[in-house]
Amino acid sequence: MSILKSLSARVLIALALGLGIGAFLGSSGNLPGWLASTTEAIGSLWLGFLQMTVIPLVFALLVVGVAAVSDAMSAGRLTAKALAWFAGLLAGAIVLTLLVYEAVLAAWPVDAESARLLVAGATGANAPPPQAIEFGAWLKSLAPSNPVAAAAGNAILPLVIFALFFAFAVTRLPDHQRTILVQMFDAVADAMIVIVKWVLLAAPLGVFALALTLGLRSGLGATGALFHYVLLVSAGCIVTALACYPLAALFGRVGPLRFARAIAPAQVVAFSTQSSIGTLPVMVECARKNLDVPEHVAGLVLPLAVAVFRLTSPVANLAVVLFICHVSGIQPTPAQFAAAGLVAFAVSISSVGLPGQLSFFVSVAPICLAIGAPIELLPLLLAVEVIPDIFRTVGNVTADLMVTTILNRGDKGVRVIAPETA
Repeated sequence: MSILKSLSARVLIALALGLGIGAFLGSSGNLPGWLASTTEAIGSLWLGFLQMTVIPLVFALLVVGVAAVSDAMSAGRLTAKALAWFAGLLAGAIVLTLLVYEAVLAAWPVDAESARLLVAGATGANAPPPQAIEFGAWLKSLAPSNPVAAAAGNAILPLVIFALFFAFAVTRLPDHQRTILVQMFDAVADAMIVIVKWVLLAAPLGVFALALTLGLRSGLGATGALFHYVLLVSAGCIVTALACYPLAALFGRVGPLRFARAIAPAQVVAFSTQSSIGTLPVMVECARKNLDVPEHVAGLVLPLAVAVFRLTSPVANLAVVLFICHVSGIQPTPAQFAAAGLVAFAVSISSVGLPGQLSFFVSVAPICLAIGAPIELLPLLLAVEVIPDIFRTVGNVTADLMVTTILNRGDKGVRVIAPETA
């Protein structure tokens, strides 16, 4: 974890240095012609290495994730109720995010010049809006006649649908065949994550090259858009976490103050580690000692939640994509919004619960591809993701404990926790 923290610091420093040096050289008037093209090539090469892992990793994670959910469904009534709560909350979060963020960006738009400089500096030109998609054509495209061609063309939503069909088909196979396939795709996912880690080792160089290119083209004018982005995504995660308190009171009969005191130790660990997996032992302890959750409930619900339930994932990921659309001048069609929501749901239940540096690109890039947003801005946003990622993790941990509280109250044979007057 310390390596990842130091990586975050080095990437932020690389971003600041790249922007500063690029702005200085760009304003000096003595800019070598080869410098901009070379730095752009280095940044694009690093982005390409990241992008090459997206399709195989998403496919493999979906197969493994569906298999895990299928196994969990066979574990009993409490597990089925937990999965139902997970699915309902994620779907609600996606719908609200698509509605609210569009309204927020309309009421609080990014400075037009800063947005233009950010896009022009990252892509070399103002990104054109995608062509309007006719609903019938979009509907027909959901069934990929050639999944290989869909993967090659970055048609992410048809590929996700094929992956889900394939994953559910795998769960219907005899145990020995199912085990072989799940283990194979689990190994593929692990191998892709190793590649992502290797590529991220060069993140300071890649981000420096991209930021230097941005500084050469745009000076420091794009920093306002980056600051707007950090506030926008962080605010969404904070609001998501705060929404868990009234839900715990309404459905779990635990007052907001008691719930806040009970989960505070887990939130502190989540804030410092930026890892839901790393916070799991403290979550179990908080649930058992502070919320009176029996061991059999905490021991089942919390590990399952860490594995497949990340409530801030679709909120933050969609916020990133909608921000990119906003600064790029893209107005998605209803079909594209639907595609983005479906992909965000699939990604949220299959992405690993690790710090954002490992999961940011593979979680957000598929949604960008689904909605037609340029992915060239993602490396620059990755550089400042360390701040929103803190609130992502805190929100996820809060949501995990909220659902555990609700399921504890509904579990038969468990003492109902009386509502608090606070």
